[in-house]
Amino acid sequence: MRGSKDYKAVKAALDAWFHEAQAAIWNSPAEVKEVYGNASIAGADRVVFNIKGNDYRLVVAIDYQREIVFIKWLGTHKEYDRIDVGMVQYAHKTDQK
Repeated sequence: MRGSKDYKAVKAALDAWFHEAQAAIWNSPAEVKEVYGNASIAGADRVVFNIKGNDYRLVVAIDYQREIVFIKWLGTHKEYDRIDVGMVQYAHKTDQK
């Protein structure tokens, strides 16, 4: 994403999401949906957020008991269509094929 024409806009959208998530106390997927109605619940701990007007997708795993959010993957909507949300793990770009 760095170097892309919309890097600043994506960074701003992610920063806004991060600050909201940092302040949130989510005890269940239903509570995430109350705040982010367009989030997709993709399993007991997986949630997919739309970033920057749905141009990007952010896949996270949430440990509701410990109140920890783990970022698993971030990419374009087109790239998202090629991943398995339940299995995807964040990896450095050089690790991806």
